[in-house]
Amino acid sequence: MDLGFAGKVALVTGASRGLGKAVAELLASEGASVALAARDPRTLEDAARDVRERSSADVWSRPTDVTREDEVSALVSSALERFSRIDVLVANAGGPPATRFATTSLAEWREGIDLSLLSTILLCRAVVPHMKERRSGRIVAITSISVKQPVDGLILSNTARAGVVGFMKTLSNELGPFGIGANVVCPGYTRTDRLVELASRMGQQENVPPESIYARWTSQIPMGRLGEPSELASVVAFLCSERASYVNGTSVQVDGGYVKGVF
Repeated sequence: MDLGFAGKVALVTGASRGLGKAVAELLASEGASVALAARDPRTLEDAARDVRERSSADVWSRPTDVTREDEVSALVSSALERFSRIDVLVANAGGPPATRFATTSLAEWREGIDLSLLSTILLCRAVVPHMKERRSGRIVAITSISVKQPVDGLILSNTARAGVVGFMKTLSNELGPFGIGANVVCPGYTRTDRLVELASRMGQQENVPPESIYARWTSQIPMGRLGEPSELASVVAFLCSERASYVNGTSVQVDGGYVKGVF
């Protein structure tokens, strides 16, 4: 299936590893020019080189802290100067640490909200005016299954990422008349460095080995395994494509059946 990315430009944040990198690789392989952003310059440069080598796409990158308005504005301005357009925005950022209410400081609340919610708002504030001018665009925010089924020990993620869903749903109503689609993808337990870190942190909190945490997760997944970043990337790519032109305001989980709710 031709997803219609030829001549399109995609901006992907949190793209130096994990889900963001997998999305960037797939969009590039489908023919999009790709702008990558992440905080660490070295890992971002390595990721950009990998994406470039695995595709014939035009790949550009800029180190960016997506919780800082000035850096997000500079990222988008530089991407527009480089490519003259942004057709796709994939808003992705690392998750906040595993904590519980009783042990979460006010500083951690603010950092978690900045990372998981404010970053998406800042990116949209910078990109949407350009998309409205062109009367077209696709925005996908990567959140977590925690927005549909809260995960014990992840109160920061459960709270801030649920805010992303409310924001994106409202945005989809406001931007639909301009031909801009806004959707959310909710990954389940997927084999990334972030998951390794999460299992280690939760294991320490519960005084059990990380393997026990993995076993607990997979026992609750009907497909009996963790997801792969490429599987999540395929869903994101579809939602960013011309083939999904009538999909708007949705939150799609990619979780092997982990979420038990009907809706």
